Amino acid sequence: MQDPYSVLGVARTASESEIKSAFRKLAKKYHPDANSNDPQASARFNDINQAYEILGDKEKRGQFDRGEIDADGKPKFQGFSGGNPFGGGGGQNFGGNPFGAGGRGGFEGDASGFSDFFEQAFGGAGARSRQRRPANMKGEDIRATLRVRLEDVISDEKVEAVFPTGKRLAIRLPDGVEDGQTIRLRGQGQPAPVPGGKDGDALITISFAEHPRFTLRGRDLLLRAELPLETAILGGRLMVETLDGRVAAKIAPWSNSGKTLRLRGKGLTQKGGERGDMLITLEIVLPENKDEELMQFMESRVKSTAAE
Repeated sequence: MQDPYSVLGVARTASESEIKSAFRKLAKKYHPDANSNDPQASARFNDINQAYEILGDKEKRGQFDRGEIDADGKPKFQGFSGGNPFGGGGGQNFGGNPFGAGGRGGFEGDASGFSDFFEQAFGGAGARSRQRRPANMKGEDIRATLRVRLEDVISDEKVEAVFPTGKRLAIRLPDGVEDGQTIRLRGQGQPAPVPGGKDGDALITISFAEHPRFTLRGRDLLLRAELPLETAILGGRLMVETLDGRVAAKIAPWSNSGKTLRLRGKGLTQKGGERGDMLITLEIVLPENKDEELMQFMESRVKSTAAE
């Protein structure tokens, strides 16, 4: 994979908010649902998610910047840096037999001496490394995009993610889950390639489906509601559909179009379990059928006003 900074198009000095903003912008642009005719979009979308897995995590970003992990998040081999591991200078090849025998630049004699030499030189480190290696061998991560409704975000019910491998996982969305957020399920990916290794992880990117009535502003829901003329003038109750069902909103007498009502706790869940609000913008509508009596009243009112 490419350098994650290049994938997200940010500088190495970018702040956390700059990285998050770049990720959201690119994830929206290359989301598979918005690019059904572009076969490259899905791969690009996965690259973007993988880059954010590194840079969106403070600890992993530090490890990448220090060269401890690669762009896939896997540990890098920390080899010898400059110099001969046997104590000689320069890191050049041996010009003769390291055991003192005159030679032709190769090893002669009992092969066990060669093994014994390395055991002594490294103090058994090679053997211990071979023993530890299986535990560090991790299975491949698997990825999926889960499209959820706003109703799912506030629900305690589980939603199911389907992976390209055919695997299905039912998860409960965490409080405060955001559009574009990636959830990591450790050990739910591909099996470890060797005994003693770790299974890979399952990475699920959440995508909010467009709602037919509501738009989002943070954790608040915005709704435009039609207000009958008589209710606007006299006041009363207006039935409003929320994510939890219908509620009656109180309308004060003489309410104009553009007035905003706030229904507290009717928005999306926040971290900690609380919820945002619903903001209802009123739009006065005339009766569906022409009201002759109302028209006559308004005409008489206009004439009265003009005569004053």
